[in-house]
Amino acid sequence: MGEDTDLTGDVVSDTHERHGSGTGGERAARRDEAVRAAVEQGLLGPGSPLVGLLDVTGIRESAARLRAAFEEVTAPGTPVLHAFAVKATPLVPVLRLLREEGLGAEVASPGELALARAAGLAPARTVLDSPAKTPAELREALALGIAVNADNPQELHRIDAMMRSAPSRSRLGIRVNPQVGGGSIEALSTATATSKFGVALRDEGARAWVVRAYAERPWLSRLHAHTGSQGIPLALMAEGVAETYRLAEEINRRIGRPQIDTIDIGGGLPVNFASDETAPTFAEYARVLKRTVPGLLDGRYGLVTEFGRSLLAEHGTVVARVEYAKSAGGRPVAVTHAGVQVATRTVYAPGAWPLRIAAYDGKGRRKEGPEVVQDVAGPACFAGDLLARGYPLPLLAQGDYAAALDTGAYYFAHHYAYNSLARPGIHGFVRDGAGGVVFATVREAQTVEEIVAESGGAHTDALTILDAPRRR
Repeated sequence: MGEDTDLTGDVVSDTHERHGSGTGGERAARRDEAVRAAVEQGLLGPGSPLVGLLDVTGIRESAARLRAAFEEVTAPGTPVLHAFAVKATPLVPVLRLLREEGLGAEVASPGELALARAAGLAPARTVLDSPAKTPAELREALALGIAVNADNPQELHRIDAMMRSAPSRSRLGIRVNPQVGGGSIEALSTATATSKFGVALRDEGARAWVVRAYAERPWLSRLHAHTGSQGIPLALMAEGVAETYRLAEEINRRIGRPQIDTIDIGGGLPVNFASDETAPTFAEYARVLKRTVPGLLDGRYGLVTEFGRSLLAEHGTVVARVEYAKSAGGRPVAVTHAGVQVATRTVYAPGAWPLRIAAYDGKGRRKEGPEVVQDVAGPACFAGDLLARGYPLPLLAQGDYAAALDTGAYYFAHHYAYNSLARPGIHGFVRDGAGGVVFATVREAQTVEEIVAESGGAHTDALTILDAPRRR
């Protein structure tokens, strides 16, 4: 196995490679080098048939492009916090890397908050947005000085009581739903008429309640909405932001002072899963906002963003060994170790979440040859466990590798324990400057012993003991 290094270490000396625009071809070349090196260094093989790979250079470039996009459209001196949506890739080393690149964290659970704290994210650069915050979670956030967006009137009343008993330095706001409509993936559309998130602004009396809530609480200084997600067009995202901006202007005008000084516009920039081209880009979205809602960017308001998938997806790859190659009904089937446990959305909703698959030979080299329509199957015990159905690739053989591309967000970091399949190990990589690749362990592969422990192994007799009095 190769040298292990700190994931956040600056091992790339070329400034352009670290912070430049980075083309899809460059990403693909780094990915190919990493797969080959993973096989050569023993990270991939018969005894380790499934791994996740993270392109550290790509992640750094992505963060730099996000910062540059908003620097281009905001007035000089505008405070902007880019809070990474931890749910997209909840891995402590990733959060630490993004912290080094100037990003904060948006968290939606006690677990995500714990990850952000473990990564060293400052409370002042952390935002709590969960729709189901308990009193204990709220007290913790307020005590730490973490920004909180109240989801509904009941939650705001809880915060009222806490602020009366122990005033907090947290930046506080209300999340609203502008109800501008959904996109092509209904389950991810957060600004529909009946979305569970935020205060539905077009419901009867809701807008007036929001205005009154701010007038009665001078400590409310932020306003939050989140319209974007996969399947949402840029114009609709921008319209959600514009509705939120118009509400902030109305509130400040009614109150007679600029009480709302920061608008949290959420994230949700869609990702292109069809090719290595990045589309849309952060810069394109920022320019759409500039055209649609210029007043938001003129320096009167600070900004918070909450991008996740668009920062990480393109820079992760799940690589699985082909355990068997067979045929069914005349169609070749490559049975691999990556399926529903790492690509849950793709397996259960392939139309909404298709993945590109790349073929590598047993030495980790890109496989050449004529494309053959084939299925790429996972290891789980149900027929629909397919990474790809009828996919054209050079014919995969036993001992080859199938790589699921653009899986750096919402894939290998979100494990689904079907068949008690183990979580794969995850490794970050960079070029070493001498033609090689250096890896760093981000997360160890789950062991069988850990699976047993998580499945009640310490309580083997719990149910039989409980049942003993009845049987007597």
